[in-house]
Amino acid sequence: MECVRLRVKDVDLGYLQITLRDGKGGRDRRTMVPVFLVDALRKQIAKVADLHREDLSAGEGEVNLPFALSRKYPTAARELGWQYLFPASRRTIANDPVTGRTWEQRHHMDERILQRAVKHAIREAGINKPASCHTFRHSFATHLLENGYDIRTVQELLGHKDVSTTMIYTRVLNRPGMGVRSPLDHHANIGRTVYS
Repeated sequence: MECVRLRVKDVDLGYLQITLRDGKGGRDRRTMVPVFLVDALRKQIAKVADLHREDLSAGEGEVNLPFALSRKYPTAARELGWQYLFPASRRTIANDPVTGRTWEQRHHMDERILQRAVKHAIREAGINKPASCHTFRHSFATHLLENGYDIRTVQELLGHKDVSTTMIYTRVLNRPGMGVRSPLDHHANIGRTVYS
C-alpha cells in the first residue's frame, strides 16, 4: 500500500527522496530514490501528467485528499502534485457522505495488480523461495546492514519506532554462510589469479 498510495508530490527527484505518508506504524518517513530509477520515475510522472490533463479536460481530475485537507485547500484535489503516482486505469464514482456530492475521480491502482506483477517477476526470475512485495522491505534492510550502514539509519528508513524491531535483521547477517567468505574461496581465487 505504501507504494500504490504514493502521490506525485511525494517523489523528489532533486533530492532523490520519496516521502512515504502514513506508512507502517502510521508514521511518515523518507527513503531514498535509487539513481537507477530516476528516468523511469520521470517517465511515470509524465504519464500521470498526461492522464491528469485528459481528466481535467473531461471536467474531472479530482482525487481524494487525506484527512481534512480538502477543506483547508479546496483546489488541491485537482493539482498534479496530489495525483497518485500509480493511478487506476479508469475513473470511479466518489461520493461525499457529508455533503452528498458525487463526482468521478481516479484512485490509485489496486494493490493486487502490483502483487500479481511481483509474483510473476519472481517466477520469471526463477526464484524458488516464497516471496512477496513485503520481501523487498526485508531485503532492503538486510542489504543496507550488509553494506555497513548503521542500525539507526536502517531504523529510520524502515520507520520502526523501536530499534529492537530493526535488530531482527542483524540475525540474518549472523547466519553461517551469510556475508562470510570462506578462506578456501579466497585461496582458490589467488590460485586462479597466479596460475591462469
